[in-house]
Amino acid sequence: MPTYIMLANLTPEGVQTIKNNPQRIHEVNNEVQQLGATVKAQWVTLGRFDFVNIVEAPDESTMARVSLELSSRGTVSYETLAAIPVDDFIASL
Repeated sequence: MPTYIMLANLTPEGVQTIKNNPQRIHEVNNEVQQLGATVKAQWVTLGRFDFVNIVEAPDESTMARVSLELSSRGTVSYETLAAIPVDDFIASL
C-alpha cells in the first residue's frame, strides 16, 4: 500500500485543543482510519514541524481527502509527501 509522510504544525487553536484534551490525537487517528487511511507511526518532534506521521492509503485521492478534511478544521496545517521505497525507486531506473 502506498505510504505518505504527513508533516504537521499545530495552529494556536490546535495547541489549545491538545492541551485541553491530549487524547484528541488518538481520536484524529481513528478519524483518519474512517477516511480510508491508516496512521502507521507518529512522533511529536522539535523543530520546524510539531508532528511527523507515517500514513498508508490506497491511493493519492484518499490521501488528498484525508489531508483536506484534517486541514479544514483549522487546528493543524499539513505538508504531505509521497514516500517511495528505495528498492522500488532503484527498480524503476
